[in-house]
Amino acid sequence: MMDTPILLKKTNPNGALTRREFLRGAAVLTGVLAAGSTLAVFAPSRAWALETTYLNQIQAETLLAMGKALYPHRDLPDAVYALLVKDMDAQMGDAAQATLLADGVAKLDRQAKGAFSSLALDKQTALLQKMQADPFFQAVRGQCITSIYDNDMAYRHFGYEGEVWSKGGYLARGFDDLKWLPDPPQSASPSMQS
Repeated sequence: MMDTPILLKKTNPNGALTRREFLRGAAVLTGVLAAGSTLAVFAPSRAWALETTYLNQIQAETLLAMGKALYPHRDLPDAVYALLVKDMDAQMGDAAQATLLADGVAKLDRQAKGAFSSLALDKQTALLQKMQADPFFQAVRGQCITSIYDNDMAYRHFGYEGEVWSKGGYLARGFDDLKWLPDPPQSASPSMQS
């Protein structure tokens, strides 16, 4: 079982949103975790949905696509990338950040001559490379690091057990399991008793 629950909203059993749920958010991203994937085993539901407060549908989809293009992982579910959208949506409460994000998404879609999210990954990457010095690019790139990689779903996907201080530390949890190396001489390993 995961240490903390998935932060995304669970949909109803048939995967559809109610009308009330749909109208409440400015945008809704949905998806299904692949059957048999690591996350599907531990998640409370294979279906997920994320509703935004400030981002509209185009902005949410563009940020999701941008996160996937900046930090591509072949088997990482969209549910993990949706955490980037969730965190960027929370930042939209600040007027300056809202302007930065809205203008940045609009600029990206203009450069894509349509929806950035509908472009192939190689074209998305080429566009993003051209705007690496843009404050919008830097804001999203920086947020990707914590949103995509600092959560239980990513930990499960990449096989990282998370912090172990609260579980007694690394020494008692296999840190010294060096099965691929020969055992070092006793003189190279001072006693822990001293």
